[in-house]
Amino acid sequence: MLGVAGSAVASSISDFSAVAECDGDKGVIRVTDVDPLGVKAEVTVYLENNGADLRMVGSRTIKNSTTEGVTITFDEDWEPNAEYRVHIKAKKDVDEDLPILTAPAEACEKADTPPAASESPEEAADDEPSKEPSKEPSKNKKSPSPSASENTTPAGTNENNIPSPEGDSNLAETGATSNTGPIAGLAAALVALGAGAVYYSMRRRGASTR
Repeated sequence: MLGVAGSAVASSISDFSAVAECDGDKGVIRVTDVDPLGVKAEVTVYLENNGADLRMVGSRTIKNSTTEGVTITFDEDWEPNAEYRVHIKAKKDVDEDLPILTAPAEACEKADTPPAASESPEEAADDEPSKEPSKEPSKNKKSPSPSASENTTPAGTNENNIPSPEGDSNLAETGATSNTGPIAGLAAALVALGAGAVYYSMRRRGASTR
C-alpha cells in the first residue's frame, strides 16, 4: 500500500508537455506541468542539430503546479521543422527528456507592412508623368527649325535673285543702248569735220584781207 501510495503521489514525466507555437508574429516554446502535488521542477530547453545539442534556449523552474496546469514560456524564434530537446528534473522523481519537440512546418506570420511602405510604389508611379512635361518644351524648341527651312525659298527659285543679262545691267548704269558705240564714233567724226571747216574758213578770210 505504501508503495502504491508512494507511486501515486510521485511526479512523473507524463505530467509535463511542451509545444512550439506562435505568440503574434513571434515564436515561443511553452512547457506545462500538471503535477497535482506541486513538486518543483526545473525545465531546460535545447535546440537540436542532428541529434546533438546546438545551443541552450533557456532554463526555468515550475513551482506549485496544479492539476489545472502551470505553464512557462520560452521566447524562441524557431525555424520551421526545427527540433528541440526538453529536459525535466523534479527532485528524485523525474530526470529525463520529453519526446523530441518539432516546430510547425510554417513560420509565424509577420505583421503587415505599414501603409506608408505600400504607398511608396504609387508615389514613384505618380512621379513618372511629371517627367514627361519636361521633355515637351525640348520638342517645341526643335520644331521651328523645320518650318524655318520650309519658309526659306532657295536662292535659285527666287525671281528677284535671277541674274539679269550683262547688257541690261549696262543699260541701267549708262542709260545707252547697244548701238552706243557706233553713234559715238559718228558724232566724233562730225565734230572733227566741223572743226576743219571752221579752220578752213578762217584761213580764207585771212588771205583775202591781205
